[in-house]
Amino acid sequence: MLRRSFLAGSAAAALAHPLASPALAQPAGARVLKYVPQADLTVTDPVMTTAYITRTHGLMIWDQLYSLDSNLRPQPQMVEGHVVEEGGLRWTFRLREGLVFHDGEPVRGRDCIASIRRWAQRDPLGQGLLARLAEMTAPDDRSFVIRLKRPYGAMLDALSKVGPSALFVMPERLAMTEATRPIPEIIGSGPFRWKADERVVGARVVYEKFAGYRPREGGTPSWGAGPKIVNFDRVEWHVMPDPGTAASAIGNGEVDWWENPPNDLLPVLERNRNIATMLATPLGTLGTGIFNHLYAPFDKAAVRRVVMEAMSQEDCMIAAAGTDPALRRTGVGIFTPGTPMASTADLGPITQRRGMEVLKKALVEAGYKGEKVVLMIPTDQAALAAIGEVCLDTLRRLGMNVEPAVSDWGTLVQRRASKAPPEQGGWNMFNTTWAGLDMINPAVTQVLRCNGEKAFFGWPDIPAIETLRDAWLDAPDVETQQKLCAEIQKVAMQEVPFVPTGQYLYKTAYRRSLAHVPDGLFVFWGVKRA
Repeated sequence: MLRRSFLAGSAAAALAHPLASPALAQPAGARVLKYVPQADLTVTDPVMTTAYITRTHGLMIWDQLYSLDSNLRPQPQMVEGHVVEEGGLRWTFRLREGLVFHDGEPVRGRDCIASIRRWAQRDPLGQGLLARLAEMTAPDDRSFVIRLKRPYGAMLDALSKVGPSALFVMPERLAMTEATRPIPEIIGSGPFRWKADERVVGARVVYEKFAGYRPREGGTPSWGAGPKIVNFDRVEWHVMPDPGTAASAIGNGEVDWWENPPNDLLPVLERNRNIATMLATPLGTLGTGIFNHLYAPFDKAAVRRVVMEAMSQEDCMIAAAGTDPALRRTGVGIFTPGTPMASTADLGPITQRRGMEVLKKALVEAGYKGEKVVLMIPTDQAALAAIGEVCLDTLRRLGMNVEPAVSDWGTLVQRRASKAPPEQGGWNMFNTTWAGLDMINPAVTQVLRCNGEKAFFGWPDIPAIETLRDAWLDAPDVETQQKLCAEIQKVAMQEVPFVPTGQYLYKTAYRRSLAHVPDGLFVFWGVKRA
């Protein structure tokens, strides 16, 4: 709480004395949108990571075949439409006219096929598609066909996937890159081009409007769907890990938009008549504690269960979102509260926690032998840093030998991909958060994929969850899906692929000189000067 008071006080002082902050140069005559992202962009290939900063980057560079609207319905984006034949076994897709990549090459059906195949190797929905796939062909440049061995009810959900990893269409020559290696160039067909020559690691990312982009005709922008009309020549991301610096910059007009100010700073920002705030997404953000299942002590489900029971969702969410109860929710299970697949079934380990002394004994009985626990904690994202501190304190009070590995988020994103033993540069645990959109069902919930080497970082191998997930993909109706999700949650409370740490809501802040700032997703079309 002392840190929160200090941040609020520092931000208030910065807003009161804006001249104390260094000015950001603005190119003369350019229509520039200046944005403070949640973290620096360290991974530029959206297939290589589930980091949200990379997804936001991807939405600028690449386009999607279908996109989700605010009602969670897939809408045609790059395609004109599709035809389904042979009892759902043959899907034919037709691309819109005039789609071109940033290098001038037209978008062709074979680009779509190669992009789908590369993405699907790393994504749960994509893996479900591959398991049912007979073949993909491109009969001509503007068409591609997907033939299945058995129907796939989630086809459009897969092709409109926007939660990391999002499905973006790349040139075939880049999409042929192995899914385990980053692409060598950043070339897309989306509304912005990547300005690699202006990239300053740790400080700035720059995008330029792509003059050759052709938006969809008709409709209105809604999350990722609708016409993507760009009203700025450039978008500059200015990386500001220090909240006080970001508060000062938006307060005196040096930047236009701050993605995720800490909730404790909102009263300070909202007192400035030139700044507006709004909920970033109605589905909120869900916290997850991620275990490395490959190494002791978290290779044992019994140890993971004790840690899950010891972790207080209340403490985690107060640390992340502040003391306003309207901005947090506890008693949260595997899926996003308030959505059709969520339930309170079998949440006893979360809602009826035992005392710490009892849990310390249970930890020893579960097989903990004093192994060192490398806990990664990012310092440049306030919510994750705060949850990380709660986790560190909890593990130590349990009697675990914890070594905090403190870094920026970009370094953590790179390190979490390592399967090396913790004492050789690997890790045991970290905390992250997910947009509520990305935990609404077992098909899109990355941390619920439990297929070992192909799973999310931490690589859980829990066949029972995989079997239930496959059954969910083939379920004939919502009622059956809900029953399967309740069973998935029951298994998850025993096997613990990850720790649910609660849900919080957060706001984004922008200068009132902007109009039509989007909600739901952080995108840079539609928004313009007021």
